[in-house]
Amino acid sequence: MMNGRAIFDEAAREGSDLIIAGVDEAGRGPLAGPVVAAAVILPREADLTFVNDSKRLTPRARDRAAVAIRECALSFALGMSWPREIEKINIRRASLVAMARAVDGLNLRPELILVDGCDAIETDTRCLPLIGGDGLSQSVAAASILAKVARDELMLEMDVTYPGYGFAVHKGYPTRQHLEAIARLGPCDIHRLTFRGVR
Repeated sequence: MMNGRAIFDEAAREGSDLIIAGVDEAGRGPLAGPVVAAAVILPREADLTFVNDSKRLTPRARDRAAVAIRECALSFALGMSWPREIEKINIRRASLVAMARAVDGLNLRPELILVDGCDAIETDTRCLPLIGGDGLSQSVAAASILAKVARDELMLEMDVTYPGYGFAVHKGYPTRQHLEAIARLGPCDIHRLTFRGVR
């Protein structure tokens, strides 16, 4: 029996062989680093019972799920928007830009895009925004996991490049440790200078 998220994706196909891409992002709330989006096209028969909203999984479970998703997916891609762009166009628009870049990076053209959230992305393809999409759609949940894992890995690299801020621990989110580091060291190149807590 298919899991509920897989059933949702199958219903979205409306009985056809429609190629569906799920899209989600990670990193809207942090004070540092990029917002990272992922787009994932799963095979129609995929039934990934372990796939869930990335925030509900432990880091180890996310890493294992990401490996399985990459192995199973027909196509997947990442898109990013970095702090200078975020400052220029705001985090909401930057998130949509990152998601559009992820879709553009797919090597298989989707016929329907399921996007987590209330906004559609700029694309010529039919796009369906889903509030709480990572809890509804298997494809969106898979994208949520890939985006989160990719961003966390990137912030581990940033911890080496910019020591002292604790990026490996808080991943750029506004924790007490992070705010104290900003007060002590000042912002670094990957901080979002327009965000409260940095400016």
